[in-house]
Amino acid sequence: MSSVRVLVGTKKGAFILTADGKRENWTVTGPHFAGWEMYHLKGSPVDPNRIFASQTSGWFGQIIQRSDDGGKTWTTPGGEPMPDPTGMPSGQSNNFTYEGGVGTHKWYDGTQHPWEFKRVWHLEPSLNDPDIVFAGAEDAAIFKSVNGGKSWQEMPSLRQAKGDLWQPGAGGMAVHTIIQDPKNLDRIYIAISAAGAFRTDDGGKTWKPINKGLKSQYELPDPDAEVGHCVHRIAIHPSRPDVLFMQKHWDVMRSDNSGELWHEVSGNLPSDFGFPIDVHAHEPETIYVVPIKSDSEHYPPEGKLRVYRSRTGGNEWEALTNGLPQKDCYVNVLRDAMAVDSLDSCGIYFGTTGGQVYCSPDGGDTWKPIVRDLPAVLSVEVQTLP
Repeated sequence: MSSVRVLVGTKKGAFILTADGKRENWTVTGPHFAGWEMYHLKGSPVDPNRIFASQTSGWFGQIIQRSDDGGKTWTTPGGEPMPDPTGMPSGQSNNFTYEGGVGTHKWYDGTQHPWEFKRVWHLEPSLNDPDIVFAGAEDAAIFKSVNGGKSWQEMPSLRQAKGDLWQPGAGGMAVHTIIQDPKNLDRIYIAISAAGAFRTDDGGKTWKPINKGLKSQYELPDPDAEVGHCVHRIAIHPSRPDVLFMQKHWDVMRSDNSGELWHEVSGNLPSDFGFPIDVHAHEPETIYVVPIKSDSEHYPPEGKLRVYRSRTGGNEWEALTNGLPQKDCYVNVLRDAMAVDSLDSCGIYFGTTGGQVYCSPDGGDTWKPIVRDLPAVLSVEVQTLP
């Protein structure tokens, strides 16, 4: 029988939760890297034993950790914190500089626009090579390693996609979503808060904004601006990588043409503000969101923790409440804190800023907490194991 491994990053360490295919009895290990902010952990889809983790601290900087035995032991592949962002946009080699210290770096493009390296928000292992991994950083930059994290190279052409117009959101300006197209590995989608969504079709040599149809009337002087939209999260189904779902600062959106045009599918949600969005493993039209009251009140409407499911790709939503607190609940669910497994009965998982991690082994119909009282959960990812 298959099993699952849930990787949980928190404000004070990482935790690994494992169970068999019934997902009833759980084993918990951790905290790994106790006291450190663990922004994201993600396992390789190629090697089930390999896990990458983003370990960061305002005092000690950014470190990428790697495990080759499912999280039992860890190594720092590069032996030191993440490197200075030494990549440079083409044609600007004469006036591209950087200045740095431990863990915090500033560098400048040809227009002397400052970029500060603060932390890695998201790690995305390659779909076909266990040694390739992408890292999304704050300030908005994307790095790539081809040797399992031993060394990293920035992909600086991203900033040529109107980077001089990007602005940080309330949580900073970070590449927080990285998605490879499983049918075309040279196509990669990313999202930046608060710059928007972007796509490369040539493996990162060039990038283009894909924000047509997004409206930000309370956020931008020009609500139809090509960049500057605060995208919280993007999700796809592997069988249909040209169909994208987005949780925006306000609005749940959908694109049926690889991001060329978006339309709203918020429908009957109690609030169209939220952070995570995900897609059922076997049903490409079934999507999940967790509405939050507003951008100033980051807790569930009416104090009731509800995951909402649409079986129609948006517009028509149903509240999933069985097993979730429906009174006096004021937690938040962050953008990387929801994930799905690929077992026959698809499991849905999410973690909260109150330290709970919930699992639904039946696609959202019923929920149970796997653990409670962890530090605030920053990310949740799942590996389905043979």
